[in-house]
Amino acid sequence: MHPYLDIHPEVQQALVAGQPVVALESTIISHGMPYPKNVETALAVEAAVRDTGAIPATIAIFNGKCYAGLTEEQIRYFGQAENVWKVSLRDMPYVLSKKLYGATTVAATMRIASLAGIRVFVTGGIGGVHRDAANSMDISADLTEMGQTSVAVVSAGVKSILDIGLTLEYLETKGIPVVTYGQDEFPSFYSQKSGFTSPLRLDTPEEIAALLDTKWKMGLEGTVLIANPVPADREIVSDEMEIHIQIALSAAKERKITGKEVTPFLLKYIADHTKGECLEANIALIKHNAKVGAAIAVAYSKL
Repeated sequence: MHPYLDIHPEVQQALVAGQPVVALESTIISHGMPYPKNVETALAVEAAVRDTGAIPATIAIFNGKCYAGLTEEQIRYFGQAENVWKVSLRDMPYVLSKKLYGATTVAATMRIASLAGIRVFVTGGIGGVHRDAANSMDISADLTEMGQTSVAVVSAGVKSILDIGLTLEYLETKGIPVVTYGQDEFPSFYSQKSGFTSPLRLDTPEEIAALLDTKWKMGLEGTVLIANPVPADREIVSDEMEIHIQIALSAAKERKITGKEVTPFLLKYIADHTKGECLEANIALIKHNAKVGAAIAVAYSKL
């Protein structure tokens, strides 16, 4: 057992028995949605994982430990507490050493899942290359972590507030396979379409599990990004979404929002100015990702 890792007994038992386990991030609870929607969604996502035959392990940091698997009481605390850190890799030593409460991003969740021995991680959308990155140099640590940590990532694609084309180029440079589930076009988080063809397509959890197994048995470290399009009845047309994104980007620039505060600001701004439509799409896609991710974990466990 790693000295900074605490694995929930149910999760530990499943891992020892070779049963499927799915890692879940906690940033979506503390920084992604308003209360009580955040708690309701987190519990619904865990339920979706269980209903598909896997064990959920929501990941967070507190009391000087990385926790793989939270109780309902702990999830509710993260949903309401103030001053919870948004923790990426650079923040982990500080938050752990100071025994602060930290909600983990994609990068931090991947690292903790890997320490625990969990192979499949479900999130909403990954970070990536920000728009205007040529000037800001703002590239998410998610991408670096994905190049070196062997945990599969199931998401609804790259967050549409980012530069999707440059993010796909960066993933190619890092040697990260990008697979879209069930369609040829890469999705753009709120929408099934992005205007970019997916590098790869697979149509069943079993095919994806076989790809994961092959990659890692070859000694090729790093993730496979599995892009799972938002359900058609909940998507927001990409052209319509782009209008909201441009307005939000202008607002962030006017308010001088920078660094790790950019993404939560943009997502909240868009949700507030779309009468909750984006929030509902976000909830629908994370639940959908949980089902697909759990099905992949089940298929992988059988290998």
